[in-house]
Amino acid sequence: MTIPAFGLGTFRLKGQQVIDSVKMGLELGYRHIDTAQIYDNETEVGQAIAESEVPRDELFVTTKVWTSNLGADRLLPSLEESLSKLRLQQVDLTLVHWPSPNDELAVADYLTRMMEARERGLTRAIGISNFTIAHMQQAIDAIGAENIATNQVEVHPFLQNRKVIDFVRSQGISITAYMPLAYGKVMHDEVLKRIGEAHNASPAQIALAWLLQQDFAVIPSSTKRENLAANLAAQELRLNDDEMQQIAALDRNDRLANPGFAPKWD
Repeated sequence: MTIPAFGLGTFRLKGQQVIDSVKMGLELGYRHIDTAQIYDNETEVGQAIAESEVPRDELFVTTKVWTSNLGADRLLPSLEESLSKLRLQQVDLTLVHWPSPNDELAVADYLTRMMEARERGLTRAIGISNFTIAHMQQAIDAIGAENIATNQVEVHPFLQNRKVIDFVRSQGISITAYMPLAYGKVMHDEVLKRIGEAHNASPAQIALAWLLQQDFAVIPSSTKRENLAANLAAQELRLNDDEMQQIAALDRNDRLANPGFAPKWD
């Protein structure tokens, strides 16, 4: 299964804000929508999808199972709840949002349950998010790399996560880059601005093009139609080798998603 390279993220968007963002995105041509149980917006995302009248078979919908739902008695019921909120019979991709905090639950246990969710038809594919190399190795040992559709991790010019990415690629697993615009920090970077001027493009578009050229899937978010459209247009850009190298030199391990329960990063 191929994950669409360009998706619409919904992290931090709530209520009417997320309904409007998803509806505008679908009108502009987005077909990959990314949500999660912890975002507390699956109901609104489902409403926006239902009201958009985009045929279901044209959509790719991702959700993520929260850490408190990884246990034997919660994983499948929680995913059924997500489907009910999303008004869908099946999601295209379900991710384990974070490894179990402090490894209280074994990776093999909850990934086996994820396989069961797929077998029951609740999800077309399964994957992982925020997994370290050690966690990925456990996941691969448990269910095989061929059953892991992606590892969704934070990647942007200022956090390039190279050790993890090299390992993921060595296993033939795809990468989805979240926070690709580093909460808007890319807009203020002089290198990205300069490259953008050469392409008549914004720094955000340059950051997205840089990721896309490395075969990452990206899921930027926005509440403004013009930004949603501009992000989508980044797919048309092509950076030269020198520009790619200039952006590669911006890496400074600037991690933005680092909650207290995060694993020990590589």
